[in-house]
Amino acid sequence: MIHLQIITPEKTVFDDEVDQVSLPTSQGQITILPNHTGLITNIEPGELIYKKHNKETLLASGFGFAQVGKDNVKVLVDLAAPEEEIEEKAIEMAKKQAEEALAQKHLLSEEEYATAAANLQKALTQLRIKRRHRRV
Repeated sequence: MIHLQIITPEKTVFDDEVDQVSLPTSQGQITILPNHTGLITNIEPGELIYKKHNKETLLASGFGFAQVGKDNVKVLVDLAAPEEEIEEKAIEMAKKQAEEALAQKHLLSEEEYATAAANLQKALTQLRIKRRHRRV
């Protein structure tokens, strides 16, 4: 088993033992199993998945990083939302606002542009997770 902690600025989202965890990194999805080599990696918006007793749980992940030890994984991200907590209408509005901001990129500072691009990426991730459940 691996001790997994998923922490956002607002709260500890998850803190328990799991069989494995898959993380969305800048190099692609990686899966951590017990006795994994230690590492620190960036987390990108995507699907954060953990398995416990053959039950898979999927979270929409934002930006952050993960610290992996032999028998523990600590994930610090700005977003970790399970499908049932994702409000599709609110996320659609956030997506639309980010797209409108990006369309006005000539009026934005580099910081404002980067923030809008990050917000769009997180909104698209949440929508993909919310809508995937509907198709299954």
